[in-house]
Amino acid sequence: MARTIAKDHDHKRALILKAAARIFATEGFDRASMAQLARACGISKANIYHYYDSKDALLFDILDSYLRDLRDTVLATDMAGLAPEARLLKVIRQILRAYQGADHEHQVQLNALGALPEAEQAQMRAYQRDMVRFLSDTIHDAAPSVFAGDKAKLRAATMSVFGMLNWYYMWNTGAGADARDDYAALVTNLTLHGVKGV
Repeated sequence: MARTIAKDHDHKRALILKAAARIFATEGFDRASMAQLARACGISKANIYHYYDSKDALLFDILDSYLRDLRDTVLATDMAGLAPEARLLKVIRQILRAYQGADHEHQVQLNALGALPEAEQAQMRAYQRDMVRFLSDTIHDAAPSVFAGDKAKLRAATMSVFGMLNWYYMWNTGAGADARDDYAALVTNLTLHGVKGV
């Protein structure tokens, strides 16, 4: 007879992912053990294997869940009826808000993505490319004459915006929604109008 799935299976799985992200971010993926993860979750080592058969499976699920959800949130930004500059502000705000509360997952992405097999890394990079393309199109639409026919310049501007967002994310992890919105406005103005626009 097949083993039934507990009613709280998805909830426990989410708790395990959150705890594993914290351990991988603070201790390092290579140094973390399944026993350590089980202790952090308050469950037995045998029980954690009921959910994940390896550290590698946990790492994949952390990154897949985080990056897929982040991508879906950013791409679902409702920009109907907005002028191009307002669309850019809304996308930047959406990214900063989506980053909130995901400090450990973001750190795992930066430090442990390379531990995944190449095919799984490619899947994560595809999520990232979708977000880069979306932001790039939004930047282009806000200043089409600046980037006309110059893909290299558009890519540099797009990655510079992500650089500013990631700087804020790494150094202002406790920032609330209002502070993130203020910074989104600053980045948008800086991107579109330079320092004099700030």
